[in-house]
Amino acid sequence: MTSGADMANDLAKDLDRVLGFVVPDRHARGRVVRMGPTLKAVLSSHDYPPMIERLVAESLLLAAVLGSLLKGDSGQLTMQAQTNGGPVSLLVCDYLDGAVRGYAQFDADRVALLPESPTLTDLFGTGYLAITFDQALTKERYQGIVPLDGNGLSDAVQHYFLQSEQIPSFIRVGFSADGNIGGALMVQHLPEGEEGRERLHVRLDHPEWDHVRILAQTIKDSELCDPDLPLETIVWRLFNEEQEVRVLGGASLTKGCRCNAERIKSVVGQFPADERIEMAGESGVISVDCAFCSKIFPMPLTEFVD
Repeated sequence: MTSGADMANDLAKDLDRVLGFVVPDRHARGRVVRMGPTLKAVLSSHDYPPMIERLVAESLLLAAVLGSLLKGDSGQLTMQAQTNGGPVSLLVCDYLDGAVRGYAQFDADRVALLPESPTLTDLFGTGYLAITFDQALTKERYQGIVPLDGNGLSDAVQHYFLQSEQIPSFIRVGFSADGNIGGALMVQHLPEGEEGRERLHVRLDHPEWDHVRILAQTIKDSELCDPDLPLETIVWRLFNEEQEVRVLGGASLTKGCRCNAERIKSVVGQFPADERIEMAGESGVISVDCAFCSKIFPMPLTEFVD
């Protein structure tokens, strides 16, 4: 049985949170995230093999990092990998107001034949990663599409920022030895500021960016995934010699599947009656399962009135 002291200690741990920061003199911004119970809550809905579980976990950490860049409430970040020829045929995750969700479709037999540390090409074959920012305040949508190249999804995301946004970026994703906790760090260079001014000197060998990137590369998986180490301390360790570092505040992260019976019934009710009968089959019940949380919603035909 969990004691009151154990519960207090768990609450004191820095988990399921994302923290933003800026280093003004270096024209740099960043995000650091650490997830534990939320990762478990999302992944426990599926019986993934370890390799796929790690892939989905990485996508959730990246979704939290990228989604926290959105300004205002109700903005949504979506990442979707679509492929051709690989064992993983689909990977989807998103972020909305601190809530993350995701799932993968794959061929279990082919996944079992993959090397221990597969590349993105091993996992997906040829394919692309689409990253979409839906801005709730402005009703604008931004999407970038990049190839699935590299050793991990973080490589593809770095490529996205450099190709689509012309923002040099460094991203590190790590996991604890038992895989129960994951963390990610992203640092980006925004020369000449980010308030609408033209970004000059956007290049990978800029001395400001070299300095920030080298410091960011010293982060260790053990730091990213240590629940007793506050995220603020990570930022301080990396950049304590800089003239100024501003912490932007943290946001809590939760499992965010948005399925519900009423919404699903409304969607199914839009199909013609004969198609609903075909969906139900001999049982007279339409069963709809949510790909994100694996929950099944049974809906008898008698609930629909035409």
